[in-house]
Amino acid sequence: MCEKIRDKRNVAPQRKTKNAEQALAALMRYAAKAERSSGDAMRLMRRWEVPENERGKVLARLVEMRFIDDNRYAVAYVREKSRLSGWGVHKIRAGLRAKGIDARIIEEALTQLPDKEAGNERLRELLQRKLKGIKGGTPYEVKGKLLRFGLSRGYDYGDVTDVIDTVMQGVSDREDD
Repeated sequence: MCEKIRDKRNVAPQRKTKNAEQALAALMRYAAKAERSSGDAMRLMRRWEVPENERGKVLARLVEMRFIDDNRYAVAYVREKSRLSGWGVHKIRAGLRAKGIDARIIEEALTQLPDKEAGNERLRELLQRKLKGIKGGTPYEVKGKLLRFGLSRGYDYGDVTDVIDTVMQGVSDREDD
């Protein structure tokens, strides 16, 4: 009994291949659950080993039936990543590129971002929260950690340094009291 279990664990899972009709049905179910990009659909079809000449036809059918719409996907992605995840413009742009979204669509979707003041306010909140978790260190080291954190979130260098100065000013004011 024990050997049978071991044999099943050591066997590599078989790749699920699909034909164009199966891929269309599966992608319709997949896209009905949440917004998906054309790049997501193409990656899945490659994984399912759908014949290359059929992939474009399946994608065109999904777009025609409005299951996939890169414009709609990009706007939803920008809204979610800026509001919920606290990402800046650079990280959002890179994420959309990785999803296979056209540069024109990306730039159009980025116009949905809040104005610079609201973005800097969000960045200030993120940096203040991060500052609470930083243990010890010199002010120079703390600034470096905050800078790396802000840049990793996709914000502009100039904006990050400006916000760090205000956040650190608040810290030194509290220390003086």
